[in-house]
Amino acid sequence: MSAPSAAPVAFAALRHPGYRQYFAWSALAMMADSIEHVISYWVIYQQFHSAALGGFAVISHWLPFLLFSVYSGSLADRHDPRRMIQLGMGLFCGVSIAWGLLFITGTLQLWHAALLLIVHGCAGVLWGPPSQVLLHDIVGPEHLQSAVRLNATARQLGLLAGPAVGGVFLLAFGPNVGILVNAALYLPFILWLVAAPYGPKFREAGTQAARRAIRSLGDVMQALREIGSNRVIAAMTALAGSASLFIGNAYQAQMPGFAQDLGHGHVDFSYSALLAADAAGALSAGILLESRNLLRASARTACILAMLWCLLLAAFALIPFYPLSLLLLLGAGFVELAFNAMAQTLVQLEAPPQMRGRAIGVYNMFAMGMRTFSGITVGLVGQRIGIHWSLALSAALLFVVVGLLMQRAQRQAA
Repeated sequence: MSAPSAAPVAFAALRHPGYRQYFAWSALAMMADSIEHVISYWVIYQQFHSAALGGFAVISHWLPFLLFSVYSGSLADRHDPRRMIQLGMGLFCGVSIAWGLLFITGTLQLWHAALLLIVHGCAGVLWGPPSQVLLHDIVGPEHLQSAVRLNATARQLGLLAGPAVGGVFLLAFGPNVGILVNAALYLPFILWLVAAPYGPKFREAGTQAARRAIRSLGDVMQALREIGSNRVIAAMTALAGSASLFIGNAYQAQMPGFAQDLGHGHVDFSYSALLAADAAGALSAGILLESRNLLRASARTACILAMLWCLLLAAFALIPFYPLSLLLLLGAGFVELAFNAMAQTLVQLEAPPQMRGRAIGVYNMFAMGMRTFSGITVGLVGQRIGIHWSLALSAALLFVVVGLLMQRAQRQAA
């Protein structure tokens, strides 16, 4: 149930020169992704004032992960993951350019926005599983947890810096030019991947991936059965999928309502602090856990951290004190990064080399794809009973499910 022990080295993955470059360029690309959301969402809201389009933006972002993650992971097993990531980055870049051209010419229509949002979501699937396969190629199994945790930290850096830089772009260039400048931020990552010495050609002999492709729904089901035969992978995939189904990041979309009830419903620093607290907690987790080399990967620890996440979010939902709410969100972000990075690490370590990509694809299908439905458990149910109770009840249900998963994993291990 535990990963192989690694040398107690702070920021171990950064000792690999290739990972330092990967970290820098992928963090820049993640920031560009966030900037595009800031600019494009602002423009389409100003033009269409459509809450339905805002909801479609969430669905189009996560539904491709549910539908295509296994296919993407299978392709990463059979082909060079560098080229798949480049294709995803190219689509991101192309979407930013398309937004810019439509803004400049004043020809943006509703169907244009919907199509670009769909392409953007598909680009994320081409980036996700192959990038995790590439992490294993860059740092190997010994420092994999460090690489996964730092990669999650880079994502939080992008989420924190993206809105700020996007706001600067809007003020300095306007949306028309700002979105085109943003497209250039993907180029360093694309160019670095051209000759980065990783991928199938650089792996040791005997570790080449299997050539069996996934072409049908039956192949997807077969991949699920193969992955499910490993109790650690099955438990961590179920953990990530349950967390995404019951809560995901749906509570962040309800933050204006929470802020209003906490007495900070105006657009000011206090509201922005609520929005940033979760990401700041996750960023703190990445820095602290890596600097001290804490929390080695184990399925039991991941489940305990997920249950602590439930308690923190339930407390946030029910306690009506603003300063304490900030602290609870900081703690929730901290443990969320910790258990998600741990679960993903265990999946990669337990997966056989010839099917690592499809194992990651199955994990992503549940961890990311199930977020499509978290808007129902927190949002639509919240419309009926109030967002405070919907989040608290969702957290309570997830707490019970994770407890059952942990008990089952312990029984199987015994």
